[in-house]
Amino acid sequence: MAHVPQIRVPATYIRGGTSKGVFFRLQDLPAACQVPGEARDKLLLRVIGSPDPYGQQIDGMGGATSSTSKTVIVAKSEQPDHDVDYLFGQVAINKAFVDWSGNCGNLTAAVGAFAISGGLVDASRIPHNGICTVRIWQKNIGKTIIAHVPITNGEVQETGDFELDGVTFPAAEVVIEFMDPADGEGSMFPTGNLVDDLEVPGIGTFKATMINSGIPTIFVNAADIGYTGTELQKDINSDAAALARFETMRAYGALKMGLIADIAEAAARQHTPKIAFVAPATEYLASSGKTVAAGEIDVCVRALSMGKLHHAMMGTASVAIATAAAVPGTLVNLAAGGGQRDAVTFGHPSGTLRVGAAAEIVNGEWTATKAVMSRSARVLMEGFVRVPGDVF
Repeated sequence: MAHVPQIRVPATYIRGGTSKGVFFRLQDLPAACQVPGEARDKLLLRVIGSPDPYGQQIDGMGGATSSTSKTVIVAKSEQPDHDVDYLFGQVAINKAFVDWSGNCGNLTAAVGAFAISGGLVDASRIPHNGICTVRIWQKNIGKTIIAHVPITNGEVQETGDFELDGVTFPAAEVVIEFMDPADGEGSMFPTGNLVDDLEVPGIGTFKATMINSGIPTIFVNAADIGYTGTELQKDINSDAAALARFETMRAYGALKMGLIADIAEAAARQHTPKIAFVAPATEYLASSGKTVAAGEIDVCVRALSMGKLHHAMMGTASVAIATAAAVPGTLVNLAAGGGQRDAVTFGHPSGTLRVGAAAEIVNGEWTATKAVMSRSARVLMEGFVRVPGDVF
């Protein structure tokens, strides 16, 4: 029996923030995969190694976690005053689907550098030494992101002394600005309230702040669900019953936010919304073994991604944290001590992160004008990925 050979697709494997993903230039994809649809999804699933009933993604580039089961497609922008279009695909591990419903803030840190190195940014915009400002159009959510990428001797600088908790080695700092970060259209607080009563049948009713900023996110108080806000992955991800409760809460939150019309739709929308829990600043031992002192942080935050507690914090959820903290009266703001603030340092399982946001009332509604954070990125491997020629 004859078998088709594998095909080669140009690709780059990059760490961005606390995530890793396979990056493609749109023009390098097979013709059938250059447009949205089944062929593209099948290609990306096979590249990453999904669906994998073993949950390991051994036969692909994925790393068997939500932070490492990611794909990015970058192209010259079709939008005025933008350099590149950035499309993010979150690949499910044990299911055959790619979720296109939201952005990845961590991998955003790598988009500018990838675009520069891949010839997608006009050479006149790249200094020989200094900072290259890359104007990114985030296609999943239709928003502008500005990446400030360091350049040395005309090339992207990746090495440096910037340290990011959740990443072992230092690298060059990339400052990212999320402009008008409310995710999608409509109110930043889709229910119209800063705090709602979220009723979850069979589980209970909880105070919740539901916000569209960076990525749709549901925040609840850690104490209300039996936690302290200092938990690590092992405390949550080994508890199947807890994960099921979080997923049910997330589903009913998605329904209340208007992201889905029926509770059954949540199963096919795993990437958004996120669910997180907050608590006042408390000392704890991070996953690296270092002590995070209460005085170092304003608030403790833990968030789940694709059904599991994240090892650090998603970049887009960091935007949601910063924005919610900037609005007096949200659960994040109250846990951080309340009042006006334009920045917040939060504790996550791997350590701490400082993020800033500007929020104001416009026409009677809260809106965020900008959120800012620092990340780093580094190319791990470049060349080609291979997949069976009949995969799509």
